[in-house]
Amino acid sequence: MKILIILGSTRPNRESEKVGRWVLREIQKRAEFDAELIDLRDWPLPFYNEVAGPESINGNYSIELAKKWEAKVGEADGFIIIAPEYNHGYPAVLKNALDYTYISWNKKPVSFVSYGGSAGGARSVEQLRQVAVELQMAPLHKGVHIPMIWTAWDETGNKLKDELAWSRRLVPLFDELAWWTKALKTGRQQG
Repeated sequence: MKILIILGSTRPNRESEKVGRWVLREIQKRAEFDAELIDLRDWPLPFYNEVAGPESINGNYSIELAKKWEAKVGEADGFIIIAPEYNHGYPAVLKNALDYTYISWNKKPVSFVSYGGSAGGARSVEQLRQVAVELQMAPLHKGVHIPMIWTAWDETGNKLKDELAWSRRLVPLFDELAWWTKALKTGRQQG
C-alpha cells in the first residue's frame, strides 16, 4: 500500500521535516506499507488560479507542475499529513496543495500527525478534517498531536525525547491506516 507522508510546512525553521522523517522511519518498520516523504518545498505550486475548479478541470492544468502533482497524489493509496498549527490553523501552502487536485484524493484515507503549542496542532487537524471530507477522503480517527514542539526534541534537535513512547502512539494510527487503506483500495478497484 503506497502511502504519501506530506510535510505541511515550507517555513525555513519548520519542525515538519523532523516529524516527517520520524514518521517515515516508524512506518518503514511495517511491511504492508510503501511510504514516501513528500516535501511541499519540492512542489512550488503557485496559488491555485486555473479557469475551473480541480474537480472539473480534467487534468488540463495551465502549468506542468500541477499535472505532475496530480499524478503524484494519484499514485497513493493513502496519506499521512504532517500538520503544523499556525495561529489556530494550518499553512496556506498545505491548503493550496490540497486544492490543486480533486479526483486524486477521492476515496482514500488520510491520517494526521500534528504539532504546535499547547494543543499540539489539534485545531489545524479539526480544519483539515473538513477539507478532507470535501475532497471525498476518509479522515481517520487515530492521530498523534505533539504539543510544545520546540521542547519535544533532545539536545541534538533531531530525536524526540522519549521517542519510544511517541512511537507507540503511532501504532494505532498505522493499524487504522492499514485497515482503511486496504478496504478503500479494494473498493476503488471494484468500482
